[in-house]
Amino acid sequence: MNDYPLMHGPGSNRRNWVDAYVLDGEAAQGPTQPKLIDIATIRGILFRQRWLIAMTIALAVLAGLVFTILATPMYEARSTVRVEPFGAFIIEGQNLDQGIASNQVYDFMSTQVGIIESRSLARLIAEDHNLGARDDFIGEDIEERRPADLSDSAWRDSKTDIAVAMLHDRVSAEVPANNWIIEIAFRSEDPAIAAEMANAYATAFAASETREAVEGNEYARDYLREQIAVIRQRLRDAENAANGYARTNGIVVQPIASEDGQSETTLTSANLANINARAAAARAARIAAEQRWRAVQNTPAGQLAEVQQSTYVQSLRADRVAKETELVALRQRYNDNFPQVADLRAQIAAVDERVDAAMNDIKMSIRNEYLVARNQESALAEELRTATGETLLEQDRQVEYGVLEREAQALREQLQALLARFNQLSATTNIDGGQLNLLDTAVVPSAPYAPSLSGNLLLAMVFGIALAGVLAVLREMLDDRIRSITDIEERLGLPLLGHTPFVAEQDIDYEGRERYGELVEAYASIRSTIDFSLPRDRNVIQLTSSQEAEGKSTTAIILAELFASLGRKVLLVDADLRRPSIASLVGTKRPKTGLVEVLLGHADLSSAVIRGVHENLEILSVGEVPPNPTELLGSSQLAEFIARYRQQYSLIIFDSPPILGLADAPTLSRMVDGTAFVMEANRTRFGQVRSAIRRLRVNGGNPIGGILTKYRALNAGEKYNSQYNYYRYVSETETA
Repeated sequence: MNDYPLMHGPGSNRRNWVDAYVLDGEAAQGPTQPKLIDIATIRGILFRQRWLIAMTIALAVLAGLVFTILATPMYEARSTVRVEPFGAFIIEGQNLDQGIASNQVYDFMSTQVGIIESRSLARLIAEDHNLGARDDFIGEDIEERRPADLSDSAWRDSKTDIAVAMLHDRVSAEVPANNWIIEIAFRSEDPAIAAEMANAYATAFAASETREAVEGNEYARDYLREQIAVIRQRLRDAENAANGYARTNGIVVQPIASEDGQSETTLTSANLANINARAAAARAARIAAEQRWRAVQNTPAGQLAEVQQSTYVQSLRADRVAKETELVALRQRYNDNFPQVADLRAQIAAVDERVDAAMNDIKMSIRNEYLVARNQESALAEELRTATGETLLEQDRQVEYGVLEREAQALREQLQALLARFNQLSATTNIDGGQLNLLDTAVVPSAPYAPSLSGNLLLAMVFGIALAGVLAVLREMLDDRIRSITDIEERLGLPLLGHTPFVAEQDIDYEGRERYGELVEAYASIRSTIDFSLPRDRNVIQLTSSQEAEGKSTTAIILAELFASLGRKVLLVDADLRRPSIASLVGTKRPKTGLVEVLLGHADLSSAVIRGVHENLEILSVGEVPPNPTELLGSSQLAEFIARYRQQYSLIIFDSPPILGLADAPTLSRMVDGTAFVMEANRTRFGQVRSAIRRLRVNGGNPIGGILTKYRALNAGEKYNSQYNYYRYVSETETA
């Protein structure tokens, strides 16, 4: 009878038929890829696990409340320190590190916060305030925790370590975002200690800069002092080596003034320069004298400018003119033999001789100047050659001397720089750089900052929500019950025939009086799906489930009534030969003759059926419960029964027992045209359904689809309540 699957047989075109009858068009959409998580899934988890979530959050909040009540109050005091990253140096060279770059301010502030929270600063404070000996800080019962074999000094060190650990754990500081003020917070059970330690941290931190600067400067001074002593000795050795070499090689160095300052040169080099300058001057003087002599050599003496400019010659000439004038006057009265005239003539001749002698002397003086200049040039040239030779010899010796002198000069400059830096550090050793300054001291807090009731409750609530979420997800992962209508097709691979809402048992109308109820309308959709899925010549179906009480018999009765209401002749067979329930559900006492008697030939069908539920519906109950249900359901009598009455009824519905643990339903499944699998939402597990469907198929059954009963939209995280409001409205309208 099961030659091909009804839901996928040739010509069935199931998906096109069902789309108009299934809510939201699930059948027409076809199989979809399962989503890992969506809003509906989250909403369903929250609704299903609402009690677990509520209890977990409530317990977490209660635990937070108890913790807050029992916790020891903690006080927090705060002090502030102003930080000047770029420094404020009074004297040049005051600090070894002259501030920081502007792009390193955040790193600098982070470093300062790290210093505040460091163990080294905590140890410094613990030692300065002798916190290891203060029972009010480390605890009144500290002596009770002393190991018996620990010495006094070791115990003191141990208590100091305890104090350091407490300081390190209770102090905090944050990098400022919009200013250069670091806030130091300290927490303690005692408000006075909190304020005291906050101030101690601020003071120690502010003083740490000066202390580190002094220590750094002192270290630098010690280092410079050592280096100065070393450089001095090296300079002394270098100068001795240079002087010894100069003495041995006759190199005399003397300072000379230059345009760019004082420099040094050797005596030989200075002598050469002097002789060279004198030789150049002599050469120039000789050239000038020679040119002058050549110019006047052939010129009469009286025409020389020197003669004409000579006062001596001019005086002689003036004397001659006077005498000549006197002679002229005498000649007018006397002749040439007159004694006075002869005497004047002799005097004039003497003056002429003296003038000629003076002019010749002047001309010869020019020649003598030339000869002297030429002789001086020759002498200086010879002396220059001698000095040049000596200088060249000295230059060869001065190469090594230059090396020694440069080494000594480098050491002099190095020593001078070290002395200058040493003097700077010595002058600014105790000057505060001003990068860290105490701004505000801490005051004793009047109220504890912890435990915070609102903060702890909020934290407990957040923790409770997180824990509840984890527990809910774990519980959902361990719970494989069918929740939503999409699970049937996506996880079981079974076509969905429809689903029915959850209705209380007392509200179910088994006799078909309510036409527009939510349950009836849901089954009407399922009836339409089955009707359009089954060819007319395949009209025998079976309803089964994986376990009892999943709504299988209720589904069978209502579907049978709905098909009968369409004018079709329907036979509903109660095939649960172990626990029959159809008769009781329709309000009829189970008759003594039924399916068993008809199959065994003890009664005919017309006398065994129950009528009266609907004019087109006949119900065949079980009758007497047989001892061998499986053999009877797999017998040839049942096959003959189906073949005989297939043509007499439009539809035959078998209400069979559950599958798991029994062989009845799998045995019956190969006799019918198709099997509809009924599953109860929020109860049936996927493992059970898969195993049941596998058994059906192994026994030759043909599962045509699944029906999800007692569906709760909120449990599935969906909103389907409004789907049936229209029918409720119609029902109320007709009733009115």
